[in-house]
Amino acid sequence: NRPDRMNALDKSMIAGMSDALDKIEADIAHIGAVIIEGSGGTFMAGGDVKFFYKMTQSPADEARPVIETMINRVHDIITRLTALPCPVIAKLEGAVAGFGVSLMNACDLAIAAEETVFTLAYIHIGTSPDGGSTHSLTRLVGMKKAKEIALFGDRFGADEAHDCGLINKVVPADQLASATAKYATRLASGPRGAIARTKALLNAAPEADLNQQLAAEAQSFAECSVSDDFREGVTAFVEKRSPRFGKS
Repeated sequence: NRPDRMNALDKSMIAGMSDALDKIEADIAHIGAVIIEGSGGTFMAGGDVKFFYKMTQSPADEARPVIETMINRVHDIITRLTALPCPVIAKLEGAVAGFGVSLMNACDLAIAAEETVFTLAYIHIGTSPDGGSTHSLTRLVGMKKAKEIALFGDRFGADEAHDCGLINKVVPADQLASATAKYATRLASGPRGAIARTKALLNAAPEADLNQQLAAEAQSFAECSVSDDFREGVTAFVEKRSPRFGKS
C-alpha cells in the first residue's frame, strides 16, 4: 500500500505484510482464500531503488548486513505465504516487477488485467534475484525460459505471462475484481481440508520421487476419507446434487 511509489518494497511494507500474515495465521480456521493486490492500479514495482541507492553510499561492511537482514525478512514472508493451507491469489495490474514477480510466484493462482506488464528487472540494477524467483521460475516456465526472463530482464505482457505458465488467467481491466472474487469464492466454498492437503501435495511434488509422492497421496486421501466433507461430497454425488461443504 504505497501507491505514490508504485508499491515499491521498503521496510514499512515488509512490516505490514508480516503483520497481515500474523492476522491470517491467527484466524486461519475461518479463512478460505487470500487475495494479494496492490493499491493505486499497480501490483508491485519491485524493491525501493532509492533505498538501495542510499545503501551504496555507505561502507560495504555497514550496508551489507542491513540489506541481508531486509532480504531475510522478505524471505520469511515468502515462506509463510507458501505454507498457508488456504489458496493465495495474486490480483495483478499495472507493473509486476522485481520482487513483485517473486511475490506473484509464491501465490497459488494469479489473475492479470490485460495491460499488466511483467519484468524480473534485477539484472538492470546489477544484482541477482531474491524472493525465491530462481526457484519458482524454473518450476513454472522451465529452465530455458527462466534464464531468458532473469538474464535479459525484458518486459513482457500478460498474454506472454499466461502462455508461458506464469499466470492462470488474463481478463479486461474492468473484469479483474470480479474474476478474482469469483476464484476466491469458489475456493472458499470448497472442501477446505481437501484443498489444503492438495496444495501441500502439489508444493511437495517437485522435490519428491514417485514412491514418496504416492505414499503422501495415500496418507492424504485416507485422512480426507474420514472427514465430513468427504461424506458430504460422495453423498451429494450419489444424490445428484451440489455438495454443501463445511469447513473441515
